[in-house]
Amino acid sequence: MGSFFNVCIYRIPRGKSILYPPSHCPKCGTPLKVYDNIPVLSYIFLKGKCRYCKSKISFFYPLVELLTGFLYLLTYIVFSYKDLLDLFFIYIFVSLLIIITFIDLEHMIIPDILVIPGIIIFFFYSFLGINSLFLDKLLGGFIGGLIIFLIVFLSRGGMGIGDIKLSIMLGLFLGIKYLFVALILSFIIGGIVGIILLVFKIKDRKDPIPFGPFLSIGGLIALFWGDVILKIWGWY
Repeated sequence: MGSFFNVCIYRIPRGKSILYPPSHCPKCGTPLKVYDNIPVLSYIFLKGKCRYCKSKISFFYPLVELLTGFLYLLTYIVFSYKDLLDLFFIYIFVSLLIIITFIDLEHMIIPDILVIPGIIIFFFYSFLGINSLFLDKLLGGFIGGLIIFLIVFLSRGGMGIGDIKLSIMLGLFLGIKYLFVALILSFIIGGIVGIILLVFKIKDRKDPIPFGPFLSIGGLIALFWGDVILKIWGWY
């Protein structure tokens, strides 16, 4: 799955099909053999370079593969008690956040082809719960979109429309309580990272920083450890 996500991360922003042509080197175009495309291991054996043209392979490739494996395993460990349908939708949520994070990091966009289907899927998924759960998640989607919309409006572009849509998706899946956990964590983590980038002069005050990855990180923490956070810091 992590290898497939790398295909999505590379091709979706460029408007290319994720199914055809088969995996190939983006530099020289040579089709990759099966043994060139083994997650993580091929990167290690090839020393981070294409076998054919020797161009450098981005470290994002094994990172995405490792992260996907870790999050998939963590999902099963934490939510193995749930039925298969719930587990299936959790995996969709995790998968979308992985792909969105790395696309936003590289291109500073959150493609509609990912976030709009996510909104639709989780809107209908919320129907599977009891009525109060549906209302909670519907409110989460509304509040999530409203908060980021207000930030976009008041900051005159400090965030993007994609961040609004991603927040709606987070709220529809997580519900109102866990949405606030996700948003607060995303602002805290984003602020800390922003300060570090400024202090070490990696970015200056006018350089844009994608916020989608921080929303995704907040959403994942809320998913896996939201209950613990609410018990410890529920007073907020």
